[in-house]
Amino acid sequence: MITLNTKGYSIKDKQFWIIVLSLSLASMFIFAAFYSFQPLLPVLTDEYGISVSSASMTMSIATISLIVGLIVLGFLADRNGRVLFIKLSILFSIIPMVFIPFTDSFLILMILRFIQGFALAGVPAAALAYIGEEINPKFSHMATAIYIASNPLGGMIGRVLTGYFSEIHWQYAFYILTIFGLFVFLFVLFALPRSKNFMPSERPFMQDIKSFSFHLANPKLLLMFGLGIILQITFTGVWTYLPFHLTSQQFGLSLDSISLIYFAYGFGVIGAPFAGWLSSRYTLDKVRTIAILVLIFGVVLTITSSLTLVLIGMCILCFGFFTAHSLTASSVNKTAQHLKGSASSLYLVSYYIGVASGSSLIGPVWEKWNWSGIITIATILPFIYLLFFLYMMRKVTVK
Repeated sequence: MITLNTKGYSIKDKQFWIIVLSLSLASMFIFAAFYSFQPLLPVLTDEYGISVSSASMTMSIATISLIVGLIVLGFLADRNGRVLFIKLSILFSIIPMVFIPFTDSFLILMILRFIQGFALAGVPAAALAYIGEEINPKFSHMATAIYIASNPLGGMIGRVLTGYFSEIHWQYAFYILTIFGLFVFLFVLFALPRSKNFMPSERPFMQDIKSFSFHLANPKLLLMFGLGIILQITFTGVWTYLPFHLTSQQFGLSLDSISLIYFAYGFGVIGAPFAGWLSSRYTLDKVRTIAILVLIFGVVLTITSSLTLVLIGMCILCFGFFTAHSLTASSVNKTAQHLKGSASSLYLVSYYIGVASGSSLIGPVWEKWNWSGIITIATILPFIYLLFFLYMMRKVTVK
């Protein structure tokens, strides 16, 4: 029997690949479910007779509950085990999916999305900690990279699926996602190995809260948390209102055609490992700065009236965003000398605050200035914050 002093599963062990496959499938489903509503916003405005800002709340409400779930379920997983919450997360994320196609009330739809957002948090709240405990440190980086690469892949699947069926019968997409979720749940239920090295946390709840305040008092970490928010406001803002832009008279595309653009997320899948490779050759800070500038360049390209340049811009945007996001997450882990788990949790919370802000708070900008307003915000905001970030990081480092 493996003891608590075990080095964990190596790449030669079958359990290593079962863990990687299980968590990758779970992550793909979680992110497919979370982002499934993003392409449907134009459909919801017509079907429910609501404003663009109201429709975008289907993303924001799920994000808010996911943030709460990350904190609550993260605490519970530290005390009651990782595997349990990974399995429960998948199961309780499927249940709202069963009812979503049958509701004709936007209020009920919002309630279902709130419940689903909280349930979705179980996988990201426990997966990385599970990998750290059960995988040999020599191979945990590989397992983590594959797991993180499955995030944008899941987001792409959810968006493409609902976008494609939006012109036929959008509810069909949720039937397919439900079946996919059931398959993932059954696979994880029977295949994911039990924790061998889990040590329940015995710290009082208030001590966990204090660990958050410890990180929030670190100026370097605060700057990185802010960067996570700004990056996501830019990324989510552009993707959320892109369907409205491309269905306008200027382009006149159908939603099922627009769904194909979400394959640009494939550039996000290669962004994280590419970032790791580059940062091993150059400094992490330099690569991250270049990645943010690449992201901004991609945003600027989408202001043109050429559909080809818009598509190229979205691919560049995805590559720049996921590269910068991956390196920022690594910076948080590197900067936090103690309580790294709670530091990573705070970064995830910041990340999803950016998702909520990008999907809803930018809504009035779209309604008043349309795409030019979205692109102005998505260009100026990260550029100004990047200058502020570089200046303040230099100032803090000198001190």
